Amino acid sequence: MQHLFLFMAGVNGFIAVALGAFAAHGLKNSLSPELLATFQTGVQYHMYHTLALFGVGILALSFPNQSLLKIAGYLFLAGILIFSGSLYVLALSGIRWLGAITPIGGLAFLGGWALLAWSMLRA
Repeated sequence: MQHLFLFMAGVNGFIAVALGAFAAHGLKNSLSPELLATFQTGVQYHMYHTLALFGVGILALSFPNQSLLKIAGYLFLAGILIFSGSLYVLALSGIRWLGAITPIGGLAFLGGWALLAWSMLRA
């Protein structure tokens, strides 16, 4: 399982950098400053939690039986998909109701951090 988290960290790191470059070079003239900032917030949280996912993968190598650590990794993945993904789609499409699901991704991030801390306390 730890190799899956490390693989997904690599994939998500690539995606976050690519989307950041896309925003900086391809979207700056086509989106309003507000929507560009929304997209960039998605990229920032995407990268932060990609690094968290990488950390989970590294920790899972040393603590392979910590099930809470694995759940934390899945919550980070879910948060990237829901939080950052909803911001990307909102910024590109202008569909405002997508902002209503963004906090669900934020809760997944919070849960991931809480379980990461709890699993290391238990280790």
